[in-house]
Amino acid sequence: MTGSRWLWMLGLTVLVGCDREGRERASAAPADSAPPPDSLALRLASGVEVWFTGARPAVDAAGASCVERVMEIREGSRRTAIPLLYTGTPPRPLDDTTIEAAIWLNCRPGNVYRVDLRTGRPVRAR
Repeated sequence: MTGSRWLWMLGLTVLVGCDREGRERASAAPADSAPPPDSLALRLASGVEVWFTGARPAVDAAGASCVERVMEIREGSRRTAIPLLYTGTPPRPLDDTTIEAAIWLNCRPGNVYRVDLRTGRPVRAR
């Protein structure tokens, strides 16, 4: 097992073990499941790309499971993480420097955030 995969699994185990709901989520997902690979979510005409990177398993109120993904902005060799904005759908571009994405919790979209592509900072839009 690679170091990053081991750390990801350790972090997930700690978070999942923190509450009863988390333990139920852990039993819904196979213990040996690896996080999904990075995947391109959006490419802007300017060449800036938004990638899905990290992931967490989730379960909705009816027991259906999903994977919520966090994003990273990539431009050339620059990599900027978008902190704490897990989502289940690709973001949409607003202009050359801003995207919009809904934050997800338990497989359901919630508040919409605008993300500055230069800084990665999410700000609640509505």
